[in-house]
Amino acid sequence: MLKDKIQQLAEVFFEETVSIRRHLHKFPELSFEEYQTAAFVKQKLDDLGIPYESMAGTGVVALIHGDKPTGKVLALRADMDALPIQEVEGRSYGSQNSGVMHACGHDVHTSSLLGVAAILQSLKADFGGTVKLIFQPGEERLPGGASLMIKEGVLQNPTPVGIIGQHVMPPIDAGKVGFRAGKYMASCDELFMTVTGRGGHGAHPHQNIDPIAITAQIITALQQIVSRNADPRTPTVLSWGKIVGNGATNVIPDSVYLEGTFRTFDERWRADAHERMVKMAVGIAESMGATCDFEVRKGYPFLINEAQITESSRAYAVEYLGADNVVELDVWPAAEDFSYYSQEINACFYRLGTGNKAAGITSAVHTPTFDIDEKALKTSIGLMAYMTLKQLGA
Repeated sequence: MLKDKIQQLAEVFFEETVSIRRHLHKFPELSFEEYQTAAFVKQKLDDLGIPYESMAGTGVVALIHGDKPTGKVLALRADMDALPIQEVEGRSYGSQNSGVMHACGHDVHTSSLLGVAAILQSLKADFGGTVKLIFQPGEERLPGGASLMIKEGVLQNPTPVGIIGQHVMPPIDAGKVGFRAGKYMASCDELFMTVTGRGGHGAHPHQNIDPIAITAQIITALQQIVSRNADPRTPTVLSWGKIVGNGATNVIPDSVYLEGTFRTFDERWRADAHERMVKMAVGIAESMGATCDFEVRKGYPFLINEAQITESSRAYAVEYLGADNVVELDVWPAAEDFSYYSQEINACFYRLGTGNKAAGITSAVHTPTFDIDEKALKTSIGLMAYMTLKQLGA
């Protein structure tokens, strides 16, 4: 049986996949700087005899052709970049690049896809069609490596009927996976605002135009964009993460600078909200004698999991892992540039459980203590290979 073959091969390639993951974790590289990572991926593909080409600078695209005659093409995607985070000390495979860490699990994604490649290359005689392996740079930074690879033709020559990707999920135990059909992850826009007034002595506010007080009014008022304008059925988030007003206890500054994020799941509402935020902020500032420069830097669109490929992938996961190990996901307000693929072709983006509470592996992504239960890698490579071949009709 196909399932038995893949489970055996997942066992065979498990230790190598762990070794690859630890190497990548040890030598992380930031977005669009994945030079050594890309070279490492190419070497592993060479070792497997899989042809590839470079794309979008540090991206790598490889093709595995099954021996049986069929023209169906399926794409698999892994991102390769790390984050500007200093990892905790004490790990034998800890980051050797100061201030850079695979704190979002992209080392897991890349090593897993190489493990899947090894399994599929071993099974070429058992399937027909083509598997397109996408090793993508720059997921963590705008404009997103996915958008660049799409512009350079990653979804052409040959054109896949669908694409599958995965992401680590610490709250889900290793050995389990999660799926959700429909809208799953939010769009993500970066907000930059500067409120400029006239600074002066804190004891004489009447002689100044206080940008701190005005900014406070703007922040409070902007929350009405969410609470009074957004459809309650459309999750919407507006958050400010950075506020800088360089005054002192008795000094009102000339200006206040802010950075924030806006996220939602509807493109029409997203565009409308952008206009409303700018109009409201500028209007409040001007009404109080100040000026406001408000920039909306449009980021990733929302991610939608096409129903048919997602539900069939979920069914294959149940076949491979058992129903108890496949969970239903909630809507997730974080963002992912895999969303660009989901806006172009049928896509399934699922979650790989990597947690282990008993072993103390519980840290969230984007933290210095993030790690995984590496037994998740065996689940990862086996399941993705199985879903791929089932999607191709094997």
